[in-house]
Amino acid sequence: MLYTRDCTSASISPRSCRHDSHCRAVRGIRESAEANNTMVIIKIAAILAFIIAGAQYISPGNWHPFAPNGWSGILTGGSIIFFTYIGFDSVSTAAEEARNPQRDLPIGIIATLVVCTILYIGVAVVLTGVVPWQTVRDDAAPVVNSMKHLTEVTGSPVLHWIRVGVLFGAMMGMISSLLVFSAWTGPLWFSMSRDGLLPKLFSRVHPRFRTPSTATWIAGFVVGVPAGILDIGTLSDLSNIGTLFAFCTRVLGVIILRYKDPHRHRGFRAPGGLIAPILSVFFCVLLMGGLPILTWLRFFGWLLIGLGIYRFL
Repeated sequence: MLYTRDCTSASISPRSCRHDSHCRAVRGIRESAEANNTMVIIKIAAILAFIIAGAQYISPGNWHPFAPNGWSGILTGGSIIFFTYIGFDSVSTAAEEARNPQRDLPIGIIATLVVCTILYIGVAVVLTGVVPWQTVRDDAAPVVNSMKHLTEVTGSPVLHWIRVGVLFGAMMGMISSLLVFSAWTGPLWFSMSRDGLLPKLFSRVHPRFRTPSTATWIAGFVVGVPAGILDIGTLSDLSNIGTLFAFCTRVLGVIILRYKDPHRHRGFRAPGGLIAPILSVFFCVLLMGGLPILTWLRFFGWLLIGLGIYRFL
């Protein structure tokens, strides 16, 4: 589909954001990358503003006890928020778009992991230092609400505008996540269709932009409809367990190929031999174990549906 005038509308809503993201993904990877880079800069600026401003109001007493729920709480928390790391996988799916993937992909994946981990830790440290951790429980926007609390307590107009900036940055973060999803899901399904793992419909390309527009639009509807009618917690748990299972199978594939096809040409080399793949499987299974049993039942249901699709289509 062509990039229509509706996509450039100044109004912002979940539906229009999703529409704009898919239009940009259909238009081309360069346009998607440029739009995403702009939103990421805004998002990082908002995160740094919160860290710098909130660090001045930290109360060390809020950090005691440091891990009130113990290791089980840490495991459960890691399992719940794992979906925030799914974006790193999108770097590898853009390999065909990279000029020098052997050099660029490892740098991109490792650099983004390091930078985002530092930012995540910084936000968590400041947030739990500004307000007691009990107050952020079941809070859909803990960072923005903590800034609102500080603004009301101090009466500072600077904190008020920082809160507005953080809110705007959070909106840009959600939109950029939709854009990244749109940009990498289409090429992924296109590659699977090209290899015979999905119907040929998904390997159609746009006659003008030469992008997998059909797969991109189908992915948008397949994800957008459930997102509008299902609970976000349920969807995030399903996303977590599905991604962790995919990581496990991918790593196990690496181990199997090391033995079954040792002379295959490999574009990437990883140090440590089998240590890293084995540890990856262990930690993925460990995080999957922290998810509710109901999520496991839904996962097996979707797994059977997926196997049926591969078997009969």
